[in-house]
Amino acid sequence: MNPIADIRKDYKMQTLLEKDLPADPIQQFGKWWEEAIRSQIDEVNAMTLATCCRSGIPSARIVLLKGYDEKGFVFFTNYESFKGHQLEENPRACLVFFWKELERQVRITGIAEKLNEGDNDEYFNSRPEGSRIGAHASPQSHVIAGRKWLEENELKIRQQFEGKEIKRPLHWGGYCIKPVNIEFWQGRPNRLHDRIQYSLQGGGNWKMERLAP
Repeated sequence: MNPIADIRKDYKMQTLLEKDLPADPIQQFGKWWEEAIRSQIDEVNAMTLATCCRSGIPSARIVLLKGYDEKGFVFFTNYESFKGHQLEENPRACLVFFWKELERQVRITGIAEKLNEGDNDEYFNSRPEGSRIGAHASPQSHVIAGRKWLEENELKIRQQFEGKEIKRPLHWGGYCIKPVNIEFWQGRPNRLHDRIQYSLQGGGNWKMERLAP
């Protein structure tokens, strides 16, 4: 087996040049998003969410993008989970998409804001029944007695809602990460990658700059 330090990949698929980019990073994200969709990347909406508590200890995990527009990037979770508590203490967060099939990465830094009740209900009601039951059955991030306890609780919740509407629990909902900085990374040969950073300025305009790889 090769040593870990010898694992390398040379990137050479595409370029990322200022002359080809729009002034708005959401438009650029949309372009890359459509290309990622057409590439049939498995779980294309998977993204790393990094959060940090008030004391400065960071944490990261994979969540799923459920929508985006000029306001920001949306995902849903249990507000009483570990990430929910961290975002309550410190709403600053970072998202990272890594589409290795396209040799691309997008890093989004911004402020997390909870969605309103209407948006939460609309998305929750669109989920499969099992997912809606699971939102009630799982006290996300909390210590539990074992797998058997979880399965028994899921069965209890399922019986509780049998023949009834499965309403959204109040502790479950979405966040919108409102971006202040978005970086697009395109792999290039010899580690001379293309990195273009958009930074939000006063008045809602974006400043585009190239970063050294």
